Amino acid sequence: MEAVVAVYADWGIGCRGTQPVVLKADRAHFRELTAGAAVIVGRKTLADFPGGRPLKGRHNIVVTRQDLSIDGAQVVHSTEEALAAAGEHERCLVIGGASVYRQFFPWMDTVHLTQIDLTPVSDSFFPDLDADPAWRCAGAGPWQEEDGVRYRFCTYKKVN
Repeated sequence: MEAVVAVYADWGIGCRGTQPVVLKADRAHFRELTAGAAVIVGRKTLADFPGGRPLKGRHNIVVTRQDLSIDGAQVVHSTEEALAAAGEHERCLVIGGASVYRQFFPWMDTVHLTQIDLTPVSDSFFPDLDADPAWRCAGAGPWQEEDGVRYRFCTYKKVN
């Protein structure tokens, strides 16, 4: 299972349910990585999407404890249900938020990461893969800049 995430210099990923810094290049990279795939997302993160709607061109698997229905999404209530739903697809990426990343971290083997060279205030964090001996950076692109903000795309792989 894969994940895609944008992290700040301190491995922060958001504050009060949203991303403090958003880069157009990161959004385009996210669209490219997830196009045609299944994505696992938490209900609160889904609410932060444009219009609070599921992503087009992807099979949205929404993890929630609430008993609800979401047009354009498959709602599941447990890790097991989400894994079963993901297993029906050739490719599945976990796309957040923080509690969903933690919930599915044991099943991840690849993390597509955008490193953003800033440290805005964050109240949610992704695990520091550089400090985790079970993970290694398998590739890092060159540093780029958008609106004065440095960033780069990296791929981390779980070490077997």
